[in-house]
Amino acid sequence: MESSTSAASRHLPASAPVREAVSRYATAWQAGDRAGVVASYHDDFTLHYFGSNPLAGVHRGKQAALTILAEVTRRTNRQLLGIVDVMAGPERGALLVRERFSRGGRTAEVERLLVYSVRDGLLWQCWVYDQDQALVDSFLA
Repeated sequence: MESSTSAASRHLPASAPVREAVSRYATAWQAGDRAGVVASYHDDFTLHYFGSNPLAGVHRGKQAALTILAEVTRRTNRQLLGIVDVMAGPERGALLVRERFSRGGRTAEVERLLVYSVRDGLLWQCWVYDQDQALVDSFLA
């Protein structure tokens, strides 16, 4: 006889663990729960930041990624305006977000696609794709 737990888990979509991790992170971010956001990252979290700016590159390890994210926030005064969509598949999850950047009297709203892989129920890697990379680069310069 099969246990009800294993029978129930067979009916969960393959994307369920990815969706759960990404959704937990999104909820914490929207609530301004910094501890919840940080707790969503795996210790081996890797951030892939694209563009032609001093912060672009691959930042390995939770602390390295947090340091870069803090610098991005310092340079752009970034503010989450909203999460447009939460997406998940069996291997990757994503958030489509709208953020406001401001620096030196300039303000811009940008959509960003944050693509995640998950390990051990936590965000393991993130690739940041910006709607207007040149604009974002100008704020990060």
